[in-house]
Amino acid sequence: MACLFPGFLHGADYNPEQWLSRPDILQEDLRLMKEAHINCVSVGIFSWARLEPEEGRFDLDWLEEIINRLYENGVSTILATPSGARPLWMAHKYPEVLRVSSQLTRNRPGRRHNHCYTSPVYREKVRIIDTKLAERFSRHPAVLLWHLSNELGGQCFCPLCQAAFREWLRKKYGSLDALNEAWWTDFWAHRYTDWSQVEAPVPSGETEVHGLNLDWKRFVTHQTVDFARWERDAVKAVNPQLPVTTNHGESYESINYFRYRDVVDIASWDSYPLWGKDPDEAETGQQTAFAHDVIRSIKRAPFLMMESSPSATNWQEVSRLRQPGVQMLAAMQAVAHGSNSVQYFQWRKSRGSSEKFHGAVVGHDGRSTTRVFQEAAQVGERLERLAPLLGTCPRPQAALLYDWENGWALNDAQGPRNCGMHYLETAMAFHKAFWRLGIGTDIVDMDGSLEGYRLVAAPMAYLLRGGFAQRLREFVERGGVLLGTYWSGIVNETDLCFLGGVPGDGLSQVFGLESEEIDGLYDGQENSLLPLGGFLPRESYRLFQLCDLVNLNGAQPLAVYGKDFYQGRPALAVNRFGRGKAYYLAARGEQALLNDLIARLCREAGLQPALDGVLPEGVAAVRRDGEPAAVFVQNFRPAPVQVPLNRPYVDFESGAAVEGSLSLSPFQVRILL
Repeated sequence: MACLFPGFLHGADYNPEQWLSRPDILQEDLRLMKEAHINCVSVGIFSWARLEPEEGRFDLDWLEEIINRLYENGVSTILATPSGARPLWMAHKYPEVLRVSSQLTRNRPGRRHNHCYTSPVYREKVRIIDTKLAERFSRHPAVLLWHLSNELGGQCFCPLCQAAFREWLRKKYGSLDALNEAWWTDFWAHRYTDWSQVEAPVPSGETEVHGLNLDWKRFVTHQTVDFARWERDAVKAVNPQLPVTTNHGESYESINYFRYRDVVDIASWDSYPLWGKDPDEAETGQQTAFAHDVIRSIKRAPFLMMESSPSATNWQEVSRLRQPGVQMLAAMQAVAHGSNSVQYFQWRKSRGSSEKFHGAVVGHDGRSTTRVFQEAAQVGERLERLAPLLGTCPRPQAALLYDWENGWALNDAQGPRNCGMHYLETAMAFHKAFWRLGIGTDIVDMDGSLEGYRLVAAPMAYLLRGGFAQRLREFVERGGVLLGTYWSGIVNETDLCFLGGVPGDGLSQVFGLESEEIDGLYDGQENSLLPLGGFLPRESYRLFQLCDLVNLNGAQPLAVYGKDFYQGRPALAVNRFGRGKAYYLAARGEQALLNDLIARLCREAGLQPALDGVLPEGVAAVRRDGEPAAVFVQNFRPAPVQVPLNRPYVDFESGAAVEGSLSLSPFQVRILL
């Protein structure tokens, strides 16, 4: 990003096509953007009907005029391809571009993201409009990068997608015999004898073959990412130098975002936390930190926050206003975690339709005197002061496993807790333990490299794929510290159970133990973990949901269960393996257990927190490494706080010395060198 722009990007989604009949408003936007310190806007996201009002008739002149006028006034453009919402004429003339639902009925025209990623007609229409835009604008000095489509996602069950799914399976398995073996289809006599019998899982059909369910989700990701690649190739065929991104939503269920790592040049996402749900914003802040870390980890490089609300949303359950200071807090949190932009949805409120009450920098009154506008202007002004940090980025030495495919399989497993396995919540609980210490973490999936990390936490690695078990083995052998947990190494990549003991694929040797059985507890039931020899600071920790009964085979017990028929059996163990250590936590425990355990392992791995001091509850510290290395200290509480410091710092913005303690007002962020 440093080569694209001399400072951090500050902007918004801009929809001038909604205001073409109001040139006075378009002119006023230019003045207001200067006042708000806006230096870029995303344009064209939902403009296809204006760009191609009739099939084959293109009108790009209005867009060029807008881009030129913005540029003349110091505002650059992130140019979107318009495939997120196709024009109505296309849906009526070519109904195959519309999706088919899981009920196997064709959708009607309307809404957005209601298109089939497989349809040759849709792909060709997208290629044509993308090429037209690239030929006209990809070398325009105002255009910084491509914004491919918008929040890609969703499923289509049409005949074209079903055929593509079968072809994808043919390439993956080679034969029906191999597919039947991988999916274990002799169960319930569901063996396939012809490729035409394979259908996507739908409520009225097959849903109990877990290999089918898992491969369908993989195919949906494949087809979605392939569509993004199709768009990337279309625009880069004209100008290979202009970089591309696509904005992800905060979804942990549908599309595996790590599959985009080789498609986009820059990762980006749209951040819409539930600010204001709790008086103390720390819980929301930690969940948002996790999401920022996921997106940064796609490329292990600076990312872009393409959208955020400068005020309330209109589609969440409750449209809460941001407390004064929270907008700045949210902006600086994104930058702390590696974002090189703070952008909003939207610049100006729409006058009608479904997002007319969604937050915007400029409201229906068109005034710059509002609290929201003034806070956005303050963010822009502050980002200008942070320009020297543009070349920096967090470079964590700790990694946390969160793998989409593992989550899909785990949630579909039918046991040991059908009322909730809570994989995402568990990953976030582990992340929270690092976050509250000020220890930065990358989020890795099972395809990701473990090079450069000292500590890896891999909770609930139920499904092992892609040689991940071998990479964990090598990581520990080289001297790394590994933290694994219950319900790990249970199935292979096609969701078949390992035979001969678990954790499978060699991980039982790494951990020095085997799992004999696992107890699923009802909600409200608890056990306890009792540390041995003072390994952890408390005498007892609460356990719940899942308790793994393990037999040690070389590992040393560090804690035992406190009750039930497995009282006294190991609940936490460590195994020396090669030059490293592998820890195994056998049960899900309270946050205090993760906090204390991970704090100890971070010390053992030699990890240094971002801030040399004591972080009070609700205060986070994140370091952007580089020259200069800057620590963002963030107060997520609505009350002032003093942060004890163990060494002197310098305030990055004021240049003042900071010694003894750091004062933070409610929701304040200060940046230290």
